[in-house]
Amino acid sequence: MEHETVFDDLHEHYAFTADSGQEPLRVDKFLMNRIENATRNKIQQAAVAGSIFVNDNAVKSNYRVKGGDVVRVLLAHPPHEALLTPEEMPLDIVYEDDTLLVVNKSAGLVVHPGHGNYSGTLINGLLHHFGQLPKNSNNRPGLVHRIDKDTSGLLVVAKTEHAMAHLSQQFHDKSSERQYLALVWGDVTDEIGTVDGHLGRDPKNRLLMTVFPDADQGKNAVTHYEVVERFGYVTLVRCVLETGRTHQIRAHMKHIGHTLFSDARYGGDKILKGTTFTKYKQFVDNCFKQMSRQALHAQTLGFVHPESGEKMSFSCPLPPDFEGLIYKWRNYAKHQRLGNS
Repeated sequence: MEHETVFDDLHEHYAFTADSGQEPLRVDKFLMNRIENATRNKIQQAAVAGSIFVNDNAVKSNYRVKGGDVVRVLLAHPPHEALLTPEEMPLDIVYEDDTLLVVNKSAGLVVHPGHGNYSGTLINGLLHHFGQLPKNSNNRPGLVHRIDKDTSGLLVVAKTEHAMAHLSQQFHDKSSERQYLALVWGDVTDEIGTVDGHLGRDPKNRLLMTVFPDADQGKNAVTHYEVVERFGYVTLVRCVLETGRTHQIRAHMKHIGHTLFSDARYGGDKILKGTTFTKYKQFVDNCFKQMSRQALHAQTLGFVHPESGEKMSFSCPLPPDFEGLIYKWRNYAKHQRLGNS
């Protein structure tokens, strides 16, 4: 029982259980694949300080993780996300009442504090805006759902416990409405389609999500899409989420061969379709400069109000970087057509 006394003074920052098929791998490399923004140097420092535990025993950075090992990072201070501080920042609030608010999140804004992002997040701004927020099952104040840092668009935030429970149930029951606009590489063949594939962490790179052919792996994920506009080498599509998994649209569209434009993490920041002409390469490079993030925008959000029972729906326009990107590709496609006619 002695080690429990030691743990009483420590706070768990990360915990991972190695998959049963895990090949022996150094614990520093194991953690590098799982903790975003972590450097090997920092992980090795944590090991030297005796902060990395495998199966409740402190280990050095050269310890080899095996299947079933429980790897934890324990530190003397609580996780920064547990020490939320209100921060004043401009918020684009689309709707607000005593129960909830809908905010149009700008690209680049992290939704909640986490490793490497302890301040300047949407939650810090919301806490300043109205003080206390109820917490969700992950201890994240007010958050019913989230969107990635570099995705722009609409989020609903609960202001009461009842609203949190009611809205969370709607997302769980798939009765909420979530529509995204995405610019993807390639000419999408079908006007409408559905991607139905279990999503889980990529075993080779835990920061990526991947589609598993076997339903025993990952979580059920369904994305419906329809073509909005075709530009030849890229296509603007509207995606409707039936489920809301991490990176769902990004991983699903890549799975069907249509990676999101400028999505560096999933390989969309390379020229995936088009010609080898220098002029085309220059044009696409300018497009990447115009929008240096994944071309994804949460455009429409709908739900039933937890108090009034009224069906509510909100839409927000494309942000300037995305609007400018569409303008460039529309002009390019038009000139291509004129040149070929």
